[in-house]
Amino acid sequence: MPRSPAPDEDDLDTLPPPQPVYYAEQALLGALLLEPHRIDDVSGIEPDSFSNQAHGALFAAIRALPAPDPVQHAQDTTWLNAVLTTAREDARGLTASYLHTLIQVCPWPRHSSAYARMIETDHARRTLRAQAERLAQTATDVTLPHPVPTTLAEADALADAVDDIAARFPPHSGPRQRIPAPAPTATPSNAEDAVDEEWLLLATATAHPADVEQMQWLTVDDFTHPLHAGLWQCLTALTRRRAPVDPVTVLWEAQQCGLLTTRVEPTELLNLLGAPAGSPQHWGERILQRSLLATAHHVGCRIEAFTDAPATTPYQIVIGSRRALADLSSVRTRWHQATSPPPTTKPSRARATAPSRASPPKTTAAPAARTSR
Repeated sequence: MPRSPAPDEDDLDTLPPPQPVYYAEQALLGALLLEPHRIDDVSGIEPDSFSNQAHGALFAAIRALPAPDPVQHAQDTTWLNAVLTTAREDARGLTASYLHTLIQVCPWPRHSSAYARMIETDHARRTLRAQAERLAQTATDVTLPHPVPTTLAEADALADAVDDIAARFPPHSGPRQRIPAPAPTATPSNAEDAVDEEWLLLATATAHPADVEQMQWLTVDDFTHPLHAGLWQCLTALTRRRAPVDPVTVLWEAQQCGLLTTRVEPTELLNLLGAPAGSPQHWGERILQRSLLATAHHVGCRIEAFTDAPATTPYQIVIGSRRALADLSSVRTRWHQATSPPPTTKPSRARATAPSRASPPKTTAAPAARTSR
């Protein structure tokens, strides 16, 4: 039977312990409260870089107020009181005792720049994780009227965040670091709709094989079922060879490719291939859209996994994220090929035939032949 806490029992013990960055924030703030002039050594962070809102308010107050005279600061708490008053405008729970705690827990004020770098690193990790999470959520949002443009806009924002981290955290010299592989993630999708759309594509493509040649933007990786991917390969192979295409020839090609197993009934396959509806272009775009959104969701989850691994360095996160985004970029290129209108070619203007360079052009009539006397 699960244990029920007593009414007066404090449940603070159930809260997760603070992350290491929390102590880095305390150390930096303690260093700045003890030696305010060290604010000049701190760069790369802003108040919103802190994981704790009260810490960010304290940092903003320290940066906003002029640094006190060192001698005067060592004799009284006037400047500390001003910092507390300013910070409490955004963090009312701050107390004077907590400021003194921050001063006491700071190991070495001269390490303030190192503490700031730790905060910057963790903030970059949190920022990238939030962007990746938005991409994964957008890719699976069924309420969006135009899911592809919205998802690709989130992918662009994620790529910008990766570029920003790459600029602020250049690679270190030394041996190349191995990028940990994140655990595979399941892609949520309506499997029944995907199967129906893939069968409709195969049937309409069998009925209109000429359209298959114009659909090189669709690949076997876009299909959710291996049999459907194999049948699409059969169709493209037949059209490339200029061979006859109908349900029977596709069935025979499938047998030659080893697709017919005990679970695939030839009669059922013929019936499915013989029921076209719509156009191959329409169903192909539907399948490619589903593939693009699934890839975007997978990319977001992969980058989330990179940021969740505490041992992963910013450089490793950048490399892994760019590799993941490259997978989405390839599908994006094919999506633009599928949905962009064909280029209009202007008729070439008739060019006048240039005169032969063997002899100059004739501008006068040829002289009459001399008559013999």
